[in-house]
Amino acid sequence: MIRIEMLGPGDESVLASVAPGVFDHAVEPRLAAEFLRDPRHHIAVALDGTDVVGFASGVHYIHPDKAPEFWLNEVGVAASYREQGVGKKLLHPLLEAARDLGCTEAWVLTERANVPAIRLYASAGGTEPPGDAVMFSFTLA
Repeated sequence: MIRIEMLGPGDESVLASVAPGVFDHAVEPRLAAEFLRDPRHHIAVALDGTDVVGFASGVHYIHPDKAPEFWLNEVGVAASYREQGVGKKLLHPLLEAARDLGCTEAWVLTERANVPAIRLYASAGGTEPPGDAVMFSFTLA
């Protein structure tokens, strides 16, 4: 049975056993500890026993002139656990944490060709805004 947990400071050891394909790269303990210590970073994991088989992460942030918002950064689920509702279950505690923090909006970016992601976000209650947003990236290193 899959269980969903929010991680926080001191939970780095949970990320020691991760199924293939969940994260883009191997989890680095130093970076995991730094992420978990930062109160603006949030991560939910799906566990099958002690193995992480999925995760969703996000960041809440504030502006001097706007209410707090929540950016859903990434969702990853091991291939053998996809199409079982794990991604949707991972989004719920993140969105609840965002509400508890006073965030008035949560948002996520994905590529239009990423049909599974679009289905996931729509099934979790997300709506596509009108217009044609454009994202720019900047190479810094």
